[in-house]
Amino acid sequence: MLLLTGATGLVGSTLLGRLLAEGTPVRCLVRDPRRLGAQRVRVQIALGDLTDPPSFRNALRGVETVVHLAASIRDQPRGSIEELCGIATWRMVEAAQRQGVERFVFFSALGASNHHRTRCLRAKALAEQAVREADLHSIVFAPSIVYAPRDPWLTLLERLALLPVMPVSGNGRALYQPIWAEDVAECVIAALRAQATGVPGSPGDARHARYELAGPETLSHTDIVRTVLRSLHRRRLLMHLPTPLVSRSLRLLETIAGPRAFATWDEAELMEVAMTSARGTADAEALGVHPQRMAAVLGSG
Repeated sequence: MLLLTGATGLVGSTLLGRLLAEGTPVRCLVRDPRRLGAQRVRVQIALGDLTDPPSFRNALRGVETVVHLAASIRDQPRGSIEELCGIATWRMVEAAQRQGVERFVFFSALGASNHHRTRCLRAKALAEQAVREADLHSIVFAPSIVYAPRDPWLTLLERLALLPVMPVSGNGRALYQPIWAEDVAECVIAALRAQATGVPGSPGDARHARYELAGPETLSHTDIVRTVLRSLHRRRLLMHLPTPLVSRSLRLLETIAGPRAFATWDEAELMEVAMTSARGTADAEALGVHPQRMAAVLGSG
């Protein structure tokens, strides 16, 4: 049995379909089963969330592999970024060890460190450390920006593109290697197979494997915005907004609108920090996956 958290998210929803197609028995930890759509009748449901340790302790019974994708890049009514990305992972790892789970798969992020400027990547670094130090087999994926057509991030850019000019937070120079969610899901499947077989020399034969997942191109934030505009067949002048102005405006918006805010400073700040790997696509290719260019996926060239 495989326990999947974050099954309704960008990577999770893609991965769930792949797992079920392979005949893998899957249990999903969810707060609202309706968000699983048609897949909810094909999986076991464990009601709960990351802020409720008893719920995921129960969900771990009889589980051999945990794929932990659930996280948040903004504060939620049920918990802060630090609680949802860091503390919850530490608690789940401890519970997994007690339940005799054999393998724990965790999604960190490129550039995560204990001293990172962003709250999310600091929390991811602490969570990754907990996974690495656990007494079980683990696989850590550290991706750059993960995207898919019509995902929440690209949908927001599409809406902003309706304005006469396209706003861009900061100078837009931070670099990324965007990777398609479909390619990420394929990497997870391949890594699970490799570690399960333990073939000598395979990319997943280590007790604690780590893969940096990056797309084939290094793009700045500005480049990404222009790629999205081309996919929409819209021409817009870019208006770079000073970081202090963006920060103050989004903090005020979050204070007024709360969880309904269309964007938060914690989310916007992630577009001002580089997320690249010196290894490029090497780790994905070692798993037999050849990531596609963002422009090709979005149909913009």
